[in-house]
Amino acid sequence: MPNIKSAIKRVKTNEKRRALNASQKSALRSAVKTATTALESNDVETAQTAVKNASQKLDKAVTKGLIHKNAAARKKSRLAKKANALTAEKA
Repeated sequence: MPNIKSAIKRVKTNEKRRALNASQKSALRSAVKTATTALESNDVETAQTAVKNASQKLDKAVTKGLIHKNAAARKKSRLAKKANALTAEKA
C-alpha cells in the first residue's frame, strides 16, 4: 500500500476507472451479442435496431479509449454486412 498522498489517490482513481471501464466494456459486448443473435434469428426490425445500438456503443467506446478505432470499425462493418444481407434476403 502506498504511503505518499498522490500515490494513494492514484490507486483510488485507478480502481474507479477500472470498474467503470469494465462495466462499459461489458455493456458493449452485450450490445454486440444482442445484435448478432437478432441477425441470426432473421428478424429484420429487431436486427436493425440492435445493430444501430451496437454501432453507437462501439463509437462511444472508441471515444472513451476502451477499444481501438480499427477494431470498432471492423465489428461495425461485419454487423452491417450481415444486416444488409438479411434485408436483401427478405426483400
